[in-house]
Amino acid sequence: MRLLLIGCTGLVGRGLIPVLQAAGHQLTLVSRRPSSAVFPAETAQSLQWIQADPALASSWAASTPLHDALNASDGVVNLAGEPIAEQRWTAQHLEILQESRLGTTRHLVSALATLTTPPSVLVNASAVGYFGTSSDQRFEESSPAGADFLARLCQQWEQAAAEKPAATRLVVLRIGIVLSSEGGALAKMLPVFRAGFGGPIGSGQQWMSWIERGDLCRIIQSSLESESWSGVINAVAPDPVTMAVFAGSLGRCLGRPSLLAVPGPMLQLLLGDGSKVVLEGQFVSSSRLEELGFSFRCPTLPVALDVATSSSSR
Repeated sequence: MRLLLIGCTGLVGRGLIPVLQAAGHQLTLVSRRPSSAVFPAETAQSLQWIQADPALASSWAASTPLHDALNASDGVVNLAGEPIAEQRWTAQHLEILQESRLGTTRHLVSALATLTTPPSVLVNASAVGYFGTSSDQRFEESSPAGADFLARLCQQWEQAAAEKPAATRLVVLRIGIVLSSEGGALAKMLPVFRAGFGGPIGSGQQWMSWIERGDLCRIIQSSLESESWSGVINAVAPDPVTMAVFAGSLGRCLGRPSLLAVPGPMLQLLLGDGSKVVLEGQFVSSSRLEELGFSFRCPTLPVALDVATSSSSR
């Protein structure tokens, strides 16, 4: 397939691109700063690039390189979105979080509507934040949206993607915490745990619905290639755990203690409202993936942590 990849220069994209290349797909990446994207030489050689800001309507105008690439594509992967919990939620940052997701998706969908033959499939990111947070509920794909900022953002994000042309199959992936030593939450925790100062964050009782990066990349690949895949899918492993269990498993994996808890107020001081992503959580089911016949390579947390930490040492 000829694939257009948006927002795929970050943590997930760095794992996804080799997977799609190995499967024989032709890849065109969209980036505001292609020169800053870091890929191994053997990966980068066969990539095509378009320098554009997909959150701007002008980038998608007729006869622009991005519009032409979209017209020539068989499928689109849209993972665009600024990281949620990297800094304090100031009014300016909240606007960036929204525009990077909603602006990009709305302009993409509007451009799809102008094509005589749009791509056959759109894989669009969402997040488990759609459900809000809870200490005792179990969330399925059919569960209602929550009411906090992240839940409203994810709901609007999914609604924007749903406006795609009828001829384009849509897969919306509600992605959990992505485990990789190359970035995200795990990469930030590894140095602390390796130094012997690790432990649960906050109460330790909040749920973590996670997925190992390689499994997520294979889910995206299956979403593109399998016509039976459509609609909303919770992209999480079948083994949600509490923060306390996660910290204990990571400590055992590294052979280090994991007893020094990080107080919630300290994290709130650093991230403000953004700390909600870490201090609160949700138990999200992956039953639809199992129904679709997806086979996890890392179905349990110890296996996932072993894979992630082993790759970080190579």
